[in-house]
Amino acid sequence: MSVTLLTFGCRLNAHESDAMEHLARQGQAQDGDTIIVNTCTVTAEAERQARQTIRRAHRENPTARIIVTGCASERAAEAWAALPGVSRVIPNTEKTHPSTWGLPEEAGRTPPPSRYIRALLQVQQGCDNDCTFCVIPAGRGQSTSMSPEEIIPKARALTEAGHCEIVLTGVDIASWQQEGMGLGQLCRHLLDAVPEIARLRLSSIDPMILTPHTGDKALWDLIANEPRFMPHLHLSLQAGSDLILKRMKRRHSTTDVAGLITQVRHLRPDTGFGADVIAGFPTETDALFQETHDFLAEQAIPFLHVFPYSERPRTPAARMPAMPKAIRQERAARLRALGQTVRDHFLSRFIGQEKTVLMESPTTGHTPEFAAFTLQQAQPSHRGRLERIRITGLKDGMLMAEIP
Repeated sequence: MSVTLLTFGCRLNAHESDAMEHLARQGQAQDGDTIIVNTCTVTAEAERQARQTIRRAHRENPTARIIVTGCASERAAEAWAALPGVSRVIPNTEKTHPSTWGLPEEAGRTPPPSRYIRALLQVQQGCDNDCTFCVIPAGRGQSTSMSPEEIIPKARALTEAGHCEIVLTGVDIASWQQEGMGLGQLCRHLLDAVPEIARLRLSSIDPMILTPHTGDKALWDLIANEPRFMPHLHLSLQAGSDLILKRMKRRHSTTDVAGLITQVRHLRPDTGFGADVIAGFPTETDALFQETHDFLAEQAIPFLHVFPYSERPRTPAARMPAMPKAIRQERAARLRALGQTVRDHFLSRFIGQEKTVLMESPTTGHTPEFAAFTLQQAQPSHRGRLERIRITGLKDGMLMAEIP
């Protein structure tokens, strides 16, 4: 009898897969194997891969019970239930409830063991934004925030389990709000209440939370003054053209983002910036694409997550004049190439420096700025350890390092 998790999509899905695996193993009462597929609906490709995975899992283990959940199945439960071998489709709102897995409510009060060295901690669910390309609100519902009374004990339990770093995650963590507190105040409260947290990192955030002079003041203070708050921000940018941002119904402008980046770099010059970017959005002319390309080059964002636009049924963008798929792919490739050039330039500044890093394997991990590194094979460390390293070079987009 076994439980296997197959996960697609975001960090929140990864976190929820940990919870489901933990609960399913406790609640497993029947004979045979269980395969849980946690789907994503952000792109058509993510859905295709999940369907392909389900069919393959059924072929390879035809007697296994296949359970499907996640944002894709939330939008079309009957279609997913009809796939070969699928015995059950679980709504997103129920997949981490102990009762779903035949357990009492008490089983969900402590966080599940995390398979990740950088432990994921959910603080928020859902999204109230109405971006023209996105179906996530349909799969996740409206924004809700976990209370500090829920979050802090889970953070404490993760540190007691040996995790040095916690990554706050959710669908739109920038919208977190409880009792007049915002995300920055939650981070401050967490670091004060659980001093054992050595490193606190944010997952993807809406740039509007850090617009200069009007954004989250407590978050700005952490960036400026808190060494345990990691100098790494991944922005939900999507485009570097104001007209395309408007057609996406994003709330920020390129001026907002440029001001944010400038101010953060003034406070912490080596901050590692990442960004989600969509290439080939409907109506994106050559000139508008060039605006995005030039903006990313000017802002020198080193960690780009680029993907070609994917139509999502029943969204406003799906009714806009579409760009040919070949153009979307070509533009995505150009942005990825730019990202590699900017990344290597960013990483080269660290050569010769010493850093305290979190080992995610005996030889690899990430710096506080989220730069990937590898140790010389003759000098292995230990997974989960905070290690002092010296950076000696750069190879294939990864820092080379040694233990001094």
